[in-house]
Amino acid sequence: MKIKYLHTMLRVRDLEATMAFFALLGLRETRRIENEAGRFTLVFMAPEGQEDCPVELTWNWDGDEGLPSDSRHFGHLAYAVEDIYATCAHLMAHGVVINRPPRDGHMAFVRSPDNASIELLQMGEAKAPAEPWASMGNTGHW
Repeated sequence: MKIKYLHTMLRVRDLEATMAFFALLGLRETRRIENEAGRFTLVFMAPEGQEDCPVELTWNWDGDEGLPSDSRHFGHLAYAVEDIYATCAHLMAHGVVINRPPRDGHMAFVRSPDNASIELLQMGEAKAPAEPWASMGNTGHW
């Protein structure tokens, strides 16, 4: 049996805010589908050079009252980053809460505007523990 990864879909309440969040992580829009009959928009975003591994943002024009309050029904999205400390500092500078700081120089968790859990992993070996991350506690849940 042959299988190929296609995408991970997230339902979103605020398409522009969610796109801006993923842009902070380095993803860009690769494709968009506007479906007037179904009254929804699909936006596919992926890191440059990895267009075959997108996240699909689904925005229902009339709202989505059925969306779970913390969006934990899917688990999380995971992205490897070149410098976990620089990535987390960049996100914090743009108002993103680091729910699980990279105390170990290897892993952090943040949340999208729709409360989806995003895991960030250091590419290669873990970085040496460093401040302010080493002594920073968790915020909320991740």
